[in-house]
Amino acid sequence: MTLHVTGDEESATGTGIVLDTRGHILTNNHVVRPAGGGGAISVRFGGGQTVKGAVVGRDTGYDLAVVQVRGVRGLTPMPLGNSDNVRVGDPVVAIGAPFDLDDTVTSGIISATERPITAGGEASDGSDVSYVDALQTDAPINPGNSGGPLLDARGRLVGVNSAIRSADYGDGDGSGGGDGVESEQGGSIGLGFAIPVNLAKRVAEEIINTGKATHPVIGVSLDLEYAGDGARIATKGSGDGPAVTAGGPGAKAGLKAGDVITEVDGEPVHSGNELIVRTRAHRPGDHVRLTLRRGGKDMTLSLVLGSATGD
Repeated sequence: MTLHVTGDEESATGTGIVLDTRGHILTNNHVVRPAGGGGAISVRFGGGQTVKGAVVGRDTGYDLAVVQVRGVRGLTPMPLGNSDNVRVGDPVVAIGAPFDLDDTVTSGIISATERPITAGGEASDGSDVSYVDALQTDAPINPGNSGGPLLDARGRLVGVNSAIRSADYGDGDGSGGGDGVESEQGGSIGLGFAIPVNLAKRVAEEIINTGKATHPVIGVSLDLEYAGDGARIATKGSGDGPAVTAGGPGAKAGLKAGDVITEVDGEPVHSGNELIVRTRAHRPGDHVRLTLRRGGKDMTLSLVLGSATGD
């Protein structure tokens, strides 16, 4: 189905995924964001029926939101696949409303998995940035596809289409962040990114049950200006507090200010943003293995991820 969202200063068009027969619909946070506190959400189904939607909850960090509609009969939940089983080269289909063209279907393949991307970043304080360990696809995704399904060859949901890399992105090399905010100026160049369904399912369930989602955390402040390879823990935290939260997961594991984290579970980490992405691919309570440099020496620590409530 297609979502039309209006607010005082902006509007958006996106796509949604039916989660259950109670009318819960999964989409992107950046699709519903313009509604704010006083805007409106209109949900148009394939048969032509249009109803009002209400936001159940949304999470900026994962760029996901749940909308609920009422009075709609015959809702069929989307069958869910397993994004952990997705492999490069698998055929996929994207469904959405690019440029408000309802029920448009495009096809392609999975061109990469576990692609760390950051999306958003329009807010001056960075409060709208999302961090995703994404599935990358060459299936054409355009403005209006956001929040729509990426399906495998058996018609099962494997990802939520969320971001694109546009041709005018800048000097990026394509390995870092997608632009994340679809615009009428941008279009598909074969670099689309989807939130893996296993992550989206967890976040959606938490939003439905509590109105908010939880984020796994290490409990450190990162130096995001660090230009070297790896993610460096800052020397000071916010408000001149400690960079490693006292009693937090990082402190318990033995992390210290100035440590440079280079790997998570054996996978290289090249920046602070990438560390956040790799961390958020896990659940709170998961055990992770961190490789780091301290004083010119490499070492490995085991850490149990903490939990924080997202915005």
